[in-house]
Amino acid sequence: MPILSKVLRGDFIESVHVAYGVAVDQEGNVVYSTGDPDYLTCIRSSLKPFQASAAVDSGAVDDAGFSEDEIALMCASHNGEDIHVETAQSMLNKLGFTTDHYCCGNHLPYDKPASQTLIKNSTEPSPLHNNCSGKHAGMLALSKYLGADPDDYVHTDHPVQKAILEKVKSYTGLEKISTAIDGCSAPTPFLTLSNIAALFQKLTSGNYPELERLYLAMNQFPYLIAGRKRFDTDFITAMKGRAVCKVGGEALRGFGIRQSDGSVLGCAVKVLDGNMRALGSSSLSFLDKLELLTDLELNELKQYQEPILKNHRGIPVGKISTDIDF
Repeated sequence: MPILSKVLRGDFIESVHVAYGVAVDQEGNVVYSTGDPDYLTCIRSSLKPFQASAAVDSGAVDDAGFSEDEIALMCASHNGEDIHVETAQSMLNKLGFTTDHYCCGNHLPYDKPASQTLIKNSTEPSPLHNNCSGKHAGMLALSKYLGADPDDYVHTDHPVQKAILEKVKSYTGLEKISTAIDGCSAPTPFLTLSNIAALFQKLTSGNYPELERLYLAMNQFPYLIAGRKRFDTDFITAMKGRAVCKVGGEALRGFGIRQSDGSVLGCAVKVLDGNMRALGSSSLSFLDKLELLTDLELNELKQYQEPILKNHRGIPVGKISTDIDF
């Protein structure tokens, strides 16, 4: 019984996206799933809070003097708006590094106005505009704290990446984890959806001091996690301190949600064809099925529930309608 997102043009189905979702409890037990909870996928940027945990737990962020908003940016896949760029620059300044030390590469800001401003001014994007610039500043902080050569800190054998992988192994209980190279050049693991959901349960549980600090930073500064018109920022804001989420490439998202009875669930949702346009509605359909969101919270996120599709003249031509198929 997968999650189906039906792309309607007029009254007719034009395309269908299939998604899997899984929820786990504090013991790591699967309490609900749509599709295969053992589906193996690349965690991509949904890993960022757990990559950041190595720098937090070691003391590297405090040694660098990072503020809580800067710690939040370490977990971000941001828009490249001014606030994101300025925060990343502040982190580099505190480290005594420059953008030349970055290994993440350049791309235009995700945010359309920010991107248009660069183009209008004939300005090339810098690594600070890269959505991963906060994560990489955190990695550079860890490299400096460990006394390691900052060159090629993204290499699998670098002390930074070894420290991160050990943290992920400790959270997952896995002895061996296969990795590939992410868009920002850092290693990224392949994990099952239930593994990913369990990571987010731990992030939200309050049982790990380094993860709790990241959880609180993400909640205190949700705009730094993504930015204007982005699901992650809007979701964290709507949940008012009781949940976090983090998107990953190829249409993956992890959630950690604190419930009124004191329990904490971790969830993961993956659109199998990697199409981001179905991820927001698939995520909300899954969470709504588990009754994890209040009516007020759902209402604040209604723009993601059944997105309206418009053509190049701004005329509505259809919508994405999502439900769990039985």
